[in-house]
Amino acid sequence: LLYTSIAGGGTPSLSPSELGAQKGVVSLAGRVQPGYKGDAYGGGFRFRVRDIKGGSTKTVTVVYTGSVSDQFRAGREVSVKGELRNGTFVAVKDSLVTKCPSKYTAKKDT
Repeated sequence: LLYTSIAGGGTPSLSPSELGAQKGVVSLAGRVQPGYKGDAYGGGFRFRVRDIKGGSTKTVTVVYTGSVSDQFRAGREVSVKGELRNGTFVAVKDSLVTKCPSKYTAKKDT
């Protein structure tokens, strides 16, 4: 993480359980939980994410504005840039990326 932040010049990628007292803009990766609501172009779209690996039950609420892929739904892996403010992850507009599950499943040998 430190190498990525300083030498790599990139945005560190964290899971909800790793956010803690992280300061500044980071990339948050997690699995969308059921019960999202709101309008991505109005007052903000709210959803919760938890660790992808499932090792932690920690979730974080994300407030997002901007475009939302048709692939977005509960159970999907997403990545979004932003920063933690008072326990809520406030996302940068149009930074939401929904990962396609077919790209991340092992190919079967035939």
